[in-house]
Amino acid sequence: MDLKDISRGYDFTGRTAAITGGAGLIGGEIARALGSCGANVAILDRDPERADRLIDMLGCDPNCSAIVFADVLKRDTLVRAEAVIRERLGPVDILINAAGGNAARATTRPEQSLFDLDEAAIRETIELNTMGTIEPCRVFGKGMAERGEGVILNISSMTALRPLSRVVAYSAAKAAISNFTQWLAVHMAQEYSPQIRVNAIAPGFLIGKQNRDLLLNPDGSLTPRGQTIIDQTPLGRFGEPEELLGAVLWLLSPLSGFVTGAVVPLDGGFSAYSGV
Repeated sequence: MDLKDISRGYDFTGRTAAITGGAGLIGGEIARALGSCGANVAILDRDPERADRLIDMLGCDPNCSAIVFADVLKRDTLVRAEAVIRERLGPVDILINAAGGNAARATTRPEQSLFDLDEAAIRETIELNTMGTIEPCRVFGKGMAERGEGVILNISSMTALRPLSRVVAYSAAKAAISNFTQWLAVHMAQEYSPQIRVNAIAPGFLIGKQNRDLLLNPDGSLTPRGQTIIDQTPLGRFGEPEELLGAVLWLLSPLSGFVTGAVVPLDGGFSAYSGV
């Protein structure tokens, strides 16, 4: 690629991206970024009304966007979603697996020990994150395998690299996503096409609905856990969702054509800091 044309690497015009959990904090930001770069964007979510509010912010023609119901834990909904997207926007070139989350009942705390955690909540958290990534890869990855090209981006977490206290099920599930990302990258390249790439990002600490009460007091000050995180983050602050977008767009673009099987930390230096 001529260096004078390097910016064209971030032109996604004519490419179709499917984003699971596309109405969430990270998925929504990625949807907006891809829409502004010309992509056809399909937001997959269990709550179409919530997702519908993103359409006006996507920055692309309504004919180039779609809200599609899908539950990542129900394969039949993913199969139907793939067919709808293919009919309305064309074959999926890019898959972003942003569906995930943690359950409070699967989180240890002083009044809730590891041995008292709800088994159903543990299973729910592991399935939502792990199977909720594997199944979309199987459904949408099949079309990529048949065409011989495509890009998959999974959302791992800092807790996959450095297991965090309390979030036992979430940590295990995100570690599985990192491992699966590497496995799938090798599998798709060797068994189907080296033009199919699979990578992941491992975000550090962003403030969202699920972790706000763990990190911030009602008055906005840091909880002890929040202070510990800031003390171990060299940049000295929490991240913002839009600060993930540079790496995301790079991993989805031809400019990272020699990158597959990577799990990229986006954490303000948290994973690099030994504490000394």
